[in-house]
Amino acid sequence: MAIDDIPVTTIDDIPVTTIDGEVTTLARYAGQVRLIVNVASRCGLAPQYDKLEALQRTYGQRGFTVLGFPSNQFLQELGSEDAIKEYCSTTWGVTFPMFERVKVNGRSRHPLYAELTRTPDASGKAGRITWNFEKFLLTPDGHVHRFRPKVEPDAPEIIELIEAHLPQPGREA
Repeated sequence: MAIDDIPVTTIDDIPVTTIDGEVTTLARYAGQVRLIVNVASRCGLAPQYDKLEALQRTYGQRGFTVLGFPSNQFLQELGSEDAIKEYCSTTWGVTFPMFERVKVNGRSRHPLYAELTRTPDASGKAGRITWNFEKFLLTPDGHVHRFRPKVEPDAPEIIELIEAHLPQPGREA
């Protein structure tokens, strides 16, 4: 199935391609708390991979996932999906889902980012991605929360949102 053959009606219907080349949609992760991040291997913020992986390991069994979208729009990403995959695995131990490189700004930005960038950050500003490691937390009820690149993945405001929208350990969802 080609990416253009998938009808889009919600954010979960937006076609995405995994880092291994499989065309899918975010519906695969529906009902979960999702942290979508535009990542870049050669960025000074790349150590955030470590904290993203820690979140995945801490909350992954409870209905949370990090979704990594490499982007070279700031000229800091490796040249191929294979190189990105190897770097993330060997350098940071990444186990969360990774996708193929996408554009996050401009006319040819990926439809996912066209939709996500409508969401304002804590100061009320929507629009362009400002740098690598911008984060969008999607809750199961459909709300999107935006965090700029310098907000660490384990910042209290992100952890509070994750925990507030996950089933509590020992209780049925």
